[in-house]
Amino acid sequence: MSIKKITCHVVAAPVARPFTSSRGWLYKTRGTCLVEIETDDGIVGWGECYGPSAVAKAFIDTQLAPRVIGRDPFDVEVIWEDLYNRIKDYGPKGMSIAAISGIDLALWDIVGKACNKPVHKLIGGAFRTEVDAYATGLYFTDMDRLVDEAVEEASAYVRKGFRAIKMKIGLGSIKRDFDRVKAVREAIGPDVKLMVDANHCLTVPAAIRLGRKLEELDIEWFEEPISPEDIDGYVEVSRALDMSVAGGENEFTRWGFRDAIVRKAMDIVQPDVCAAGGITECKKIAALASIHGVECVPHAWGSVVGLAATIHFLASIPNQPQSLFPMPPMLEFEQEENPFRDHLAVEPIRQVKGTIAVPHRAGLGIEIDRGVLDRYRVA
Repeated sequence: MSIKKITCHVVAAPVARPFTSSRGWLYKTRGTCLVEIETDDGIVGWGECYGPSAVAKAFIDTQLAPRVIGRDPFDVEVIWEDLYNRIKDYGPKGMSIAAISGIDLALWDIVGKACNKPVHKLIGGAFRTEVDAYATGLYFTDMDRLVDEAVEEASAYVRKGFRAIKMKIGLGSIKRDFDRVKAVREAIGPDVKLMVDANHCLTVPAAIRLGRKLEELDIEWFEEPISPEDIDGYVEVSRALDMSVAGGENEFTRWGFRDAIVRKAMDIVQPDVCAAGGITECKKIAALASIHGVECVPHAWGSVVGLAATIHFLASIPNQPQSLFPMPPMLEFEQEENPFRDHLAVEPIRQVKGTIAVPHRAGLGIEIDRGVLDRYRVA
């Protein structure tokens, strides 16, 4: 078997209710770069790249695909190392790694289909048959109803069966953020886990001050409180707070995560399989985290392809720590409008009472609806 063809599909769709976070830009569209790899015997694998879709496509079309055509798709790690060494002189982080990630996921999908096994069986097996999902949402939509809309949205997630929710913070005022989170906590009650995500908008002193206030509300973790480059700052914030500090969704490869993990700059690392190097590299990141007693709870944002790959990866991560009453890592299930999450697969991934079944079909376990692909294709 050999790789015959690689096609990048850039898709985009308008968002009916634009939303924003502390980063300040308005999400008016949802889009992604999907990677389709076909073998000479007709097996097709799918992957996804995080970040600007056109950039990922350009990397794959001009730099990576020519090195992959004709190779054995079972040589997943050999191909990964070759591609990384091809681009590391000018791209050891960022979109070059996201492009490699998309290829890596598609190769795992092919291998699983060729062996008639789900991907998690190929990467060590599944520690669980279902994963606990948390709803990511509560962005900023109506700036005149920031508290009311957050309470309404969080309450709706609880009614849908979610037992954990992650909300956005970063309103430029410790009091405004605290009051909004407090209102959500009071609305959902003490038994639903609540996490906050600042999207790295705070200074170290502000993160510590806000974090100490948020600890009064039993927050599960404080995600990306400060700029991702500031490892020393993460150490300060993590040491100052009793609740867990999380980060790493915008980091890449085991080398990128090394210092944060070794120094325990954060309690939870969040590699994204569509960004950090694919399943191949994220397994190494998770192993490195385990060695140093740091939890690994992957980030997920994008289409059903990346979501399915994340579930397989998450299923393969052991509980940390192992105990009689384990606390398995949770799956991020982002809830803003996204047709590529909800409609791209013939059978969408759905949560039931806060859990999602680990796919048991071959490969990533999803079938792409090419009608949806064609409808939203822009390149």
